[in-house]
Amino acid sequence: MKIAWCITGAGHFLKESYEVFRTIKNEKLETEIKITIFISNAGVEVLRMYGIFDKLKEISNGDYMAEIFTEKEQGSSSPKAGRFSLRKYDAVVVSPATSNTVAKIAYGIADSLVTNVVSLATKACIPVYIVPTDGSPGKVNSEMPYSIDRDKCRGCDDCEPRDRCERDAIYGAPIPQIDLLRCDGCGLCRELCPYDAINGGVVEIKAREIDIRNVDVLRKMEGITILERPEHFFFFVKKENLC
Repeated sequence: MKIAWCITGAGHFLKESYEVFRTIKNEKLETEIKITIFISNAGVEVLRMYGIFDKLKEISNGDYMAEIFTEKEQGSSSPKAGRFSLRKYDAVVVSPATSNTVAKIAYGIADSLVTNVVSLATKACIPVYIVPTDGSPGKVNSEMPYSIDRDKCRGCDDCEPRDRCERDAIYGAPIPQIDLLRCDGCGLCRELCPYDAINGGVVEIKAREIDIRNVDVLRKMEGITILERPEHFFFFVKKENLC
């Protein structure tokens, strides 16, 4: 059983998606499962912010059909996406799928690694499962990467979180900031701050009407199944006898 997991640049559903595929990989099943990971440019950045990027090796160890491909490495032509024309995968899962990626797929645009994967997979009749971050009306809570609470921060001259950050991701004075493009989400700064001024957070977000319409377009597309949450892929794994 070979699955292609595509990751785009969203924090919402990111940790849940990682846990789903880690569980699938570690479950004792009759059929061996290989998972190839395809990551957009924004996906690489967000995975690092949340401290997940290096953990992906637990799921895909680099063997054939268990590699990790990034958009930067694949370039504009996305050569590894050619595997889908050869029907080397049994399923494609895009989780999480940003509203930008959803819009491109809905209107037939294939100008990135992930959208190329979906385009070629649907042409080859490989089932595609998509978990959109903005697929339903109403508000949802989304987890955020680490940030500095300016109300709690004391602006210490000797800021241990700043001085001991191995990636030099904390900068500025008197109240510092975190450069999320440098941060790898290790959490050391949170442990070192004596005033509990560094934390992740939860924000309330609401899907735009246009994003909901685009998801509805995908629901009607042949070969694509919309999932409300990453863990719902477990149901389809069993239902479709993918394992």
